Amino acid sequence: MSSLLIKNIGLLVTPEGCEARCGKQQGKVKALENAWVYIENGEIIRVGTGLAPITMGQKLDAGGRLVTPGLVDAHTHLIFGGWRQNELAMKIRNVPYLDILAAGGGILSTVKATHAASEDELADKAGKALDEMLSFGTTTVEAKSGYGLSTAEELKQLRVIRRLSESSRLDIMSTFMGAHALPPEYKDRRDDYVNLICDEMIPAVAEQQLADFCDVFCETGVFTAEEAGRILETGRRYGLIPKIHADEIDPIGGSQLAGALGAISAEHLIVCPDAGIEALARGGTVACLLPATSFYLNSTYAPARKMIDAGVPVAMASDFNPGSCPCLNLQLVMNLGCLKYRMTPEEVLTAVTLNGAAAIACADRLGSLDAGKQADLVIWDAPDLNYLCYRLGSNLTHTVIKKGEIVHAPSH
Repeated sequence: MSSLLIKNIGLLVTPEGCEARCGKQQGKVKALENAWVYIENGEIIRVGTGLAPITMGQKLDAGGRLVTPGLVDAHTHLIFGGWRQNELAMKIRNVPYLDILAAGGGILSTVKATHAASEDELADKAGKALDEMLSFGTTTVEAKSGYGLSTAEELKQLRVIRRLSESSRLDIMSTFMGAHALPPEYKDRRDDYVNLICDEMIPAVAEQQLADFCDVFCETGVFTAEEAGRILETGRRYGLIPKIHADEIDPIGGSQLAGALGAISAEHLIVCPDAGIEALARGGTVACLLPATSFYLNSTYAPARKMIDAGVPVAMASDFNPGSCPCLNLQLVMNLGCLKYRMTPEEVLTAVTLNGAAAIACADRLGSLDAGKQADLVIWDAPDLNYLCYRLGSNLTHTVIKKGEIVHAPSH
């Protein structure tokens, strides 16, 4: 039996429970001073305060620092070829996205680069990103396909995700997103591409057990709410839990669809209307918000406060991708949650831990420091939660514990 006692914790802060928190409950967290956590075989056994009544096993002194659950990044486009730094100057000059696309940029350039990359190359690149995420305190990641847009290439991306989930120190949940864009060859044959997704891609993904979720980009010029509904219902019949990119640019019914379907999460929601917020609350859908994308694109921020007040559980994630958000730092996301969404540090912590875990069906075992849950923790170079959310641009990670093992520690 392996055991670990983390002692001398100045302040332990965690949400509690095994399901998403919403409304006023999102900001209610447990805070324990002079705390300790005892772990056996990767599982939290006891959490207490004062002198720990445990003498056996390995001991780790937190040095009076802040401890929280490991961060959960519930929305990333982790697997992609190439980068798109050449688009930065065009964005600064306010070149419209469609003009960038016409110049060979945009999502289709990433599709081309992903097609050209081997599975080994994609795995190596994504593995380095995962190591960087871990260094920022992220211990669990969701990863989407979507830069394949053909059966063979989507399956290739999903195989890379499975390979990484078997080798990485992080937990990785897999999402099939063949409905990320309309391939140019299907420009005038929309129904044919939707049929391909439903009749060929989804059955192949399910047969090979390559994904946990099915996601669709429901947006003007991409997939309509009707098309998204058909794809997500098909995915559900094959055992894939529905997610949806909705209301990022135009409110075309994606958030209402998410609520009606009881989707596990709706993502982006920058221009989510009141009717969409009401639907999400009725459907018990987690709103997975992506403030770093709004920051990078200099665009509007999602109505997080209105969602919380309406009883919608709010998660936050990075949206790491090569085009609209080349950022994988959840600490920055936490800063933006306070500064741009006007969320409290407690609400922000819940958003990137328990609610993030709920958005990827992991809240029963991740996202809080409750006895019986997996021992994923971060020791921060911070005295309290306010300090963690207040400091901007510094990496405050001190030590990361994953499944009860120290996986990142100071080099000095």
